[in-house]
Amino acid sequence: MRFTKYSKWTGQDWDSISLEDLLDRLADFLLQSGFRAYWRYTDDDLEQSLEALKEAIRQALLEEGLLSQEELQSLQDESGNLSNEKLEQLINRLIERLIEEGYLTLEEEPVTRAERQRPHRRGRAERERRVRIKFEITDKALDFLGYKTLKNLMASLGKSSFGRHDTKYLATGVEASEVSKHYEFGDTLNLDVNATLLNAIKREGPGAPVELDYPDLMVHQSEYQSSCATVLMLDCSHSMILYGEDRFTPAKRVALALTHLIRSQYPGDTLRLVLFHDSAEEVPLSSLARVQVGPYHTNTCEGLRLARRILMSQSKDMKQIIMITDGKPSAIFRSAAPSPYGDEIGAEADSGRVLYKNPFGLDPFIIHETLREVASCRKAGILINTFMVAQDYDLVNFVKKVTEIAQGKAYFTTTLNLGQYILMDYMKRKTSQVK
Repeated sequence: MRFTKYSKWTGQDWDSISLEDLLDRLADFLLQSGFRAYWRYTDDDLEQSLEALKEAIRQALLEEGLLSQEELQSLQDESGNLSNEKLEQLINRLIERLIEEGYLTLEEEPVTRAERQRPHRRGRAERERRVRIKFEITDKALDFLGYKTLKNLMASLGKSSFGRHDTKYLATGVEASEVSKHYEFGDTLNLDVNATLLNAIKREGPGAPVELDYPDLMVHQSEYQSSCATVLMLDCSHSMILYGEDRFTPAKRVALALTHLIRSQYPGDTLRLVLFHDSAEEVPLSSLARVQVGPYHTNTCEGLRLARRILMSQSKDMKQIIMITDGKPSAIFRSAAPSPYGDEIGAEADSGRVLYKNPFGLDPFIIHETLREVASCRKAGILINTFMVAQDYDLVNFVKKVTEIAQGKAYFTTTLNLGQYILMDYMKRKTSQVK
């Protein structure tokens, strides 16, 4: 027997509020790169706390137009003032819905003695309450944010149709877009039935049954579509959030948009993510939202080396590196032997290697080793496209040299048009090297 559950009518259906619209307005908060913590001197733990999430939702409801005028009025008390109790109930209900729909997960963490004793401007009790429960966004939420970013970027580009990486070659695929051809051994048996029967009738004359022979077979042709392996290199050195501008969050948005684009429109392509700073490491796309910048230098050479290793392990027609950076190379790993260019050495990285750092100007040793790695990428058939979010004179000359060696492209962009440049380059790029 079916049962109908009734609840008390409160005068407003809060479940009708779109969770997608809410996530869209929370995107900057969910993809934060450390910029807010740096400029507001807040604790990183607090940015991932449940209380920080509630405050972000509160701002989205009251300041970013998520609620209509009628819905705002329903949150007022008898005196016409905003009821904090009603607003708190609404926020809690929205968080419950985000969890139920699989956009968020909550995790309870015990508060250590050191955290309890750490001074905080809002008091120890507030500190203990806020860091106990943390939230994490799920892959579903990341996928949605990538879709929204891609949609907004494509809308700003005007009329544009998605496609694959088209080449000048033809193949026998499923999508027929060219005239038919005689079947050859190895072709996909995607028969053009009309043309095949017509050949048989021309050879044998009209009659039934129609006898087919090998030369009668005709197959559809389609444009040969190559597959592409891409490594997105993100500079997460400290300069990406300096000078009053957050450059890292737009880069993270581009990574999400590229992920959604590749999965939905280029299923044969792959996208891997590499962060480079003092060192370099590959980061799963599922953890992209939690990635933040740090007090690091820029080891471009190590990032290129790791990206090259990743791409060489994949059997794709096209291999490319998309590098987003705003700073000059200022660090490199070298052997333990002293360098003739300086002695500013950081901590030992691994056996036989130490980190050589020089943040002042373009160090000849660092530039030489970085350009040598660029040449190795070119020798391996890897294209490097560089997207700069800075226009320092010396840095521009360095990027031009990288482009000349790698035979790639260089784009000097801003955080406002970074995604547009990258998506257009990815979709329009064609190759004539596929045999």
